[in-house]
Amino acid sequence: MERTISGMMGKGSVNHNTRAFSAKNVDKERSRDNVEFCHSDIKEVYHTLFDEALERYNAKQKRSDRKIDDYYEKIRRGKQEKLFYEVIFQIGNKDDMNVQSSEGQLAKDILCEFMEQFQKRNPNLFVFSSHLHMDEQTPHIHIDFVPFIRNSKRGLDTRVSFKGALAEQGFKGGTRGMTEWNEWIEAEKQELSKVMGRHGVQWKQLGTHNKHLSVLDFEKQERQKEVAELEQTISGSKEELSDILHQQIAAGQETEQIRKEGEAIRQEVSELTVTNYLLKEQTEMLTEDKEKLLSENEKLEKQQKKLQQEINKMVQSKEVMERNIHAYDEDVKWQLEEPGALMSAKAYRDKKALPLVEKLKEVVKNLTIKCVQLTEQGRKMTAKVNGQQVQINHLTNKVMEQSDTIDRLQEKASDLGRHLGREQVQSIVERSKAIEQAERAKKRPKRTFEMS
Repeated sequence: MERTISGMMGKGSVNHNTRAFSAKNVDKERSRDNVEFCHSDIKEVYHTLFDEALERYNAKQKRSDRKIDDYYEKIRRGKQEKLFYEVIFQIGNKDDMNVQSSEGQLAKDILCEFMEQFQKRNPNLFVFSSHLHMDEQTPHIHIDFVPFIRNSKRGLDTRVSFKGALAEQGFKGGTRGMTEWNEWIEAEKQELSKVMGRHGVQWKQLGTHNKHLSVLDFEKQERQKEVAELEQTISGSKEELSDILHQQIAAGQETEQIRKEGEAIRQEVSELTVTNYLLKEQTEMLTEDKEKLLSENEKLEKQQKKLQQEINKMVQSKEVMERNIHAYDEDVKWQLEEPGALMSAKAYRDKKALPLVEKLKEVVKNLTIKCVQLTEQGRKMTAKVNGQQVQINHLTNKVMEQSDTIDRLQEKASDLGRHLGREQVQSIVERSKAIEQAERAKKRPKRTFEMS
């Protein structure tokens, strides 16, 4: 069995290789048969390969304008080197190595074995992405690599260089028809032919004076045919593109509608958050007032107890007075003396009777005043305590109402959170709190009631 070998430079479309998007000639049902050997982010590859060399290079520069901030961006924007290169290898063609035949499976096995030693054979070509495609007509392998050299005398000591990388591996070219690239491709074809030989397949070389170039020309013709086929499908693709554009417009309109609905919901959440915050603040103020009233009521109760103790003392004094009333009957100072034999009635009245009566009147008056004062003080104290208790009950009811309202608002906010997403609601809440705090810094909200 003889088969041709194709080796050519590819366009380097990583998204195509990984099937991030698929061309028209790709059978998506067979994409699961593809093989991914490796796939790394090229920016990370550049960091791995060149960061240390970049640091050494910048440390040597005395002028800041000669320093390189990002080596990846320098190569990307420059014209001397490409960020990476791609090579494609294929055995046979769609007629003799079709992917849906047993020969196609054989080609897959050969290419997989060929790829196993590729990196070891090419130490100056860092392979960061490699894929074997079985979802097109003929099995083929894409190999994407970053060529680099070490111990460079100019620029970074480790830097990107395609010719330099191949030269360090022994491929120096020298003629127009035999460049470094052609020499390297020919060497890799020889390696691939060795693997083919172990599987019973011989390399069919086209009979021309320059075998490797003839193969390339043949492959170019094959690719031109594929391009012609692709061009035939452009008109259909344009129609599909038009449909996609219409779908994008419709999706954009739907997205705008969803955005407006989301904005309305966010506004409602914001208003609920502000209201909830104000209610919590009012609840805290009500709670503080309630605590003050309770403290004042406790003081009043103490005063009431003290007053009651005084009343009890008076009652006890009265009881003592009643128990000792005989003192007023027996004590000489409270007795009206008998008139003397020679004392006139007027003198008796002025000197004996009236002073005693005045003394008794003074005692009675003082006792009466004290009783009236204590009685009035007790009445006021009782009325104040009752008033405070009514106000405490009112505040307690108010706090309970506020708590119920807060619970309802929090439940509604939770419903909105499930609709919008916890992080989006949290962002709205934080923004609303910031606005509310700024407003409160200018003017403190008024209380919903004032204590009498």
